[in-house]
Amino acid sequence: MPFIEDNSFQPNRFFRNKHINTLYRFFFSHVKIDFKRERMQTKDNDFIDLDVSSVKSDNVVIAIHGLEGSSSSNYIHTITQVLNQNNYDVVAYNMRGCSGEPNLLLSSYHSGKTLDLLEVINYINQKYNYKQVHIVGYSLSGNITLKFMGEFNDTMPTNIKSAVTISTPCDLKGSSMAISASENSIYMKGFLKTLKIKALEKIARFPDANLDASKISSAKNFQEFDSAFTAPTHGFIDADDYWKQSSCKQFLHRIQKPTLLISSKDDPFLSDSCLPVEESKNHSHFTFLQTNYGGHIGFVNGLYMKKQRWLEKQILTFIKNNS
Repeated sequence: MPFIEDNSFQPNRFFRNKHINTLYRFFFSHVKIDFKRERMQTKDNDFIDLDVSSVKSDNVVIAIHGLEGSSSSNYIHTITQVLNQNNYDVVAYNMRGCSGEPNLLLSSYHSGKTLDLLEVINYINQKYNYKQVHIVGYSLSGNITLKFMGEFNDTMPTNIKSAVTISTPCDLKGSSMAISASENSIYMKGFLKTLKIKALEKIARFPDANLDASKISSAKNFQEFDSAFTAPTHGFIDADDYWKQSSCKQFLHRIQKPTLLISSKDDPFLSDSCLPVEESKNHSHFTFLQTNYGGHIGFVNGLYMKKQRWLEKQILTFIKNNS
């Protein structure tokens, strides 16, 4: 499976702007799915909420949102509709604290938390009888998915058949630096707003956690926020230690099942170090498909609905080819 420079995605001039393509899907690409919620109890006495859309298929796709997203994110609803129409059940996995209700522990989710994904897969396999399991991860969860596919390459359940990831920050430090650029301040402010609210709520619930609320409140970028909250609550020394241990790029060479990464050159969230061109060349199981345009989880061709399904077609085709 090679590195592919894909020219089939050709948006109109309006959508060649990376910020327009990124924001359009977030605000305007609306599809409504009526999920059925299941609450999964975790081994550490917490919970994870799973939202299920079933067409009574023998095969399931686990769809995972990005940073501060949820099963309500537009891209999750859109891929769910497409997969359901093609006879795949979908389980939308809300990472801890992202389902609309705070989780029970001080820790929640982070970019490298693959054990939670494994626990979700095992839960699905124990409760249902799916012949095949596929994984689709967006942005932060794309990093989790790629890390998982390498980290558990020889111990994962045998019915996992493929994984697709989109707009993935394969190098977390590089991605953090990219989002910290002044031109991306709108994204940084948006992420930090909800992250700080959740973190300060955790401090109120866990006053003995020895966390500095002032450092969290004053954080201006991921380096400061992750050092003040994410790292200490998840057992890392600081942001750099967290990013180094959790970045999926170091695990790509271990992947042994069909895995696809789709990213654009103009993604405002990704540095050059996030684009694993060399790692994908001559890889037997990992394909990196890179487009010129698309922004971050955008890939919108035009205003009409039929122009907004290029990404979903790529995901569906890859899953079908590996079913």
